[in-house]
Amino acid sequence: MRYRIRHTTSCSYTDDIQHAQHVLHLNPRPLPWQTLHMNRITIEPEPETLVQHVDYFGNPVTYIAFETPHRSLLVQVDFEVEVAPLFDFDPSASPPWEAIRDEVKNAASPEAREASLFAFASTMIPPIPALGEYAAPSFPPGRPIGEAAFDLIARIHNEFVFDPVATSIATPLAEVLSSRRGVCQDFAHLAVGCLRSMRLPARYVSGYLRTVPPPGDERLVGADATHAWISVWCGGGVWLDLDPTNGMRGSTDMVTLAWGRDYDDVSPMRGVLIGGGGQSLAVEVDVEPLEPVA
Repeated sequence: MRYRIRHTTSCSYTDDIQHAQHVLHLNPRPLPWQTLHMNRITIEPEPETLVQHVDYFGNPVTYIAFETPHRSLLVQVDFEVEVAPLFDFDPSASPPWEAIRDEVKNAASPEAREASLFAFASTMIPPIPALGEYAAPSFPPGRPIGEAAFDLIARIHNEFVFDPVATSIATPLAEVLSSRRGVCQDFAHLAVGCLRSMRLPARYVSGYLRTVPPPGDERLVGADATHAWISVWCGGGVWLDLDPTNGMRGSTDMVTLAWGRDYDDVSPMRGVLIGGGGQSLAVEVDVEPLEPVA
């Protein structure tokens, strides 16, 4: 699939912003299965400083800074990207999950050492005993890692309720686990936390998901949103993308922006402001397929 994506963030302030610095994770990550064909960023007012670099996790990052007073900020990213079908992977033929755990524990290979970065607690996914208790039924002895991980995300999909007003960015993971409600970010954190409780590497992935309107309805421009899913290490060079919100494996419906240990590593836009008073924020996302929907 090929997509044209527009992500617009509009901020307004009641008083002048005297100084501001922002870090953006809004450009798609180059991947073997994901090819960028066009990329443009529009920022109003124009920042005094704009630096693009790659972070520790290999994600494209844009840093911007303002020294001129302003009461509004527009950041708009437009890009076209082509997503190829992912590799064929048979979960039942993957190694037992204990073998993956032990390989990471013993740093038995360069791939295991690299993957181990994602096997430990992080800012938004602390060690919670209840995560291990929830994960355990999906991980009986000897079960292939692919089967176990997919069973886990299927359970999250079936047992948790998508509720956009139940949580915020600051809601603790323990509360999500207790209430059984949340959004894609919460469910991704939950799945990653469960896998890490079993000492398995899992990373948080930020991106976009193609949405298909009901039959007879037109696609609503600007009504899409960023999405979050997970990727679990299955040994060798294999990372398996899984979406606990929808209970499915990675597909050409997904466009990857960035990955890290949790949302805190890859938030689309974050910053430090001096001044501003009150603030209002509006975000619009449009994911437009450029090829006929199958």
